[in-house]
Amino acid sequence: MKIARFSRIGFILAAAGSAVGLGNIWKFPYIAGEYGGGAFVLIYLLTVLLIGFSIMIAEMLIGYLGRRDTVTSFEELAPKHKPFWKLGGFQGLAGLFIMIFYSVVIGWIFNYIVTSLYFLPSSVKEAETIFTSMLHTDIMTQLIYHTLAFVLITYVLTKGIKGGIEKLNLFLMPTLMIILIGMFIYALTLDTFSQAVSFMFSADWSKIDSEAFVVAVGHAFFTLSLGMGAIMTYAASLEKDSNIVKSAFWVVFLDTTIAIVAGLMLFTFLYQYGSGPAKGPGLVFISLPAAFYEMGILGNIFAVLFFIALAFAGLTSSVSLVEPMVQYFIDRFNWNRLKASVAMGLFFYLFGIVALLSNIEGISAYLTWNEKNFFDWVDYITAAIMLPLGGLIMAVFVGFIIEKSRVEAVMRPQLKWAFEPWYFSLRYITPVAMLIVMLNLMGVVS
Repeated sequence: MKIARFSRIGFILAAAGSAVGLGNIWKFPYIAGEYGGGAFVLIYLLTVLLIGFSIMIAEMLIGYLGRRDTVTSFEELAPKHKPFWKLGGFQGLAGLFIMIFYSVVIGWIFNYIVTSLYFLPSSVKEAETIFTSMLHTDIMTQLIYHTLAFVLITYVLTKGIKGGIEKLNLFLMPTLMIILIGMFIYALTLDTFSQAVSFMFSADWSKIDSEAFVVAVGHAFFTLSLGMGAIMTYAASLEKDSNIVKSAFWVVFLDTTIAIVAGLMLFTFLYQYGSGPAKGPGLVFISLPAAFYEMGILGNIFAVLFFIALAFAGLTSSVSLVEPMVQYFIDRFNWNRLKASVAMGLFFYLFGIVALLSNIEGISAYLTWNEKNFFDWVDYITAAIMLPLGGLIMAVFVGFIIEKSRVEAVMRPQLKWAFEPWYFSLRYITPVAMLIVMLNLMGVVS
């Protein structure tokens, strides 16, 4: 089945939209805070450059050569005597599993957009009480917004590559960047901006250990949307004369820039109006709303804009998380796009309700095993196993399974002198890094 083609800018924005998600604006700032700021940022940037960029090129190459869904691309590129490699294409399942909890979190963000219009907590303690109350007792609010996320994401998917995904990103990505840049410019006027810069770029090596390195590698991988088939599926829609390296560069550049800008902006606000950056996962939903409160009415405006930006980032990532499996059912079973989109949407929606309920008091005990509830287990399995395994498979597949002459024919004219270092990294450095990350996150090594 012929796949609709992206325009060049449409592909870059769609791939960047896939990469730019909650990991950039929510997760990156708080893990940078936990691991000492500048030292962690430096490790993260080196990881993005040496490992993330390398795998992104490999993933784009598989999609570009395969021109189909992830499973079919692996199947057609693998040697005939190695048919089991088609199983590597099922990494698209990772995105669908991530959506189980991702859509719930997007629902939280929708809720905060609405409440920030008229109310902000006056202290971190009050903000924490509000968030934990919503998380553990308010089923209806979470269900309503989770449903809204499901409807919006599924609707975009039904419209396809050109009419849905490209149009969504052509609007949301520039809007997201305008909001963040506007808030960043305001942050530049605050006295604490220099303090935020110092924190982000002055290395505190005392907080850096082996765990910090592993977290940096894992986060670089997650935030670039690698190992889940999204970039591969989008790359299948590239025009034949597309430059993979340039496209990968712009996606990595936009993704990393937004993470840095978001970090500087948030830390400036927290230093100016709150306490400090190391507040863990609750930074966005607990520390930041309390900081916005100190700004007065301007705080309500900034809070709404910030959560809108966060929602946009989540929505652009969400469609890319589901699209690989939508395309799989279209290609392999001749489903029409409406049927495939609704089926995949219902999958993450219904299991998302289970994830939502697993945090609710009185219900969580029935959905908890070995000290992790269903929500946490899905998060753990995707982050610790599925994503790094997807990266490992892609590196080995391009480095050892696809004929080198075929890889070289496409990539040497684009990479030139850098082809051999890239190919060496893909074969020997990246697989080892992915294996270490996976084993560490699984608790096998530390």
